[in-house]
Amino acid sequence: MLQRLKTHQRYYETLFLFLLSCYCFALSLFRLIYSDTLVFIFLNANLFLAFLPWFFSSLLIIYPKLQQRKIAVTLLLCTWLLFFPNAPYILTDLFHLRHQFSMPVWFDLALILSFAWTGLLFGLLSLWDIEKVLRNFLPPRVIPLVSVLLLFLGSFGIYLGRYLRWNSWDILREPFGILYDISDRLVNPLDHPRTWGMTIIMGLFLNMVYWSFHFIRDRTA
Repeated sequence: MLQRLKTHQRYYETLFLFLLSCYCFALSLFRLIYSDTLVFIFLNANLFLAFLPWFFSSLLIIYPKLQQRKIAVTLLLCTWLLFFPNAPYILTDLFHLRHQFSMPVWFDLALILSFAWTGLLFGLLSLWDIEKVLRNFLPPRVIPLVSVLLLFLGSFGIYLGRYLRWNSWDILREPFGILYDISDRLVNPLDHPRTWGMTIIMGLFLNMVYWSFHFIRDRTA
């Protein structure tokens, strides 16, 4: 595995993300020990879920033969899309930021932002991987449009998780419940203004961040 990471130029990226994840865990562990409370310990589980889309997309990159098998590509892409919203989802954990006597609010802000930034990196880097894979099947000019759509779908997934409390595993446990909530919002969009308000605004924000990264990468290339 280590040799594959080096061959496909993923070693330093993997090491960097691993170190960031360790840093986030260390911050949460310090908070746990110092405050003797479990506040924000759940961020570690959220970060693990954010790691999964990067893991699935990385499989397609470090095992390029998988890209020659349409069934394998389809299954991994669907699995990636199912977990992709978990990566930017941690941004919404800022909703939990409140003044607490157990820790200074600036520490909790730095804690949540560290997790959110690491999760966002997992998501954006995985989307770059997906773009590379899709170039084997789609015209190059279509890829940016697909990326924009995927980011808005991710934003919709954030809404499902934050407000309707669905998670990625529920597609296996309660598929009909999820499908009902999604179809109801598609069929009756005017009855759910908050759904589409958050989806659009969060989707625009994710696109803003993603394409900013694109311009920075192109400028430094």
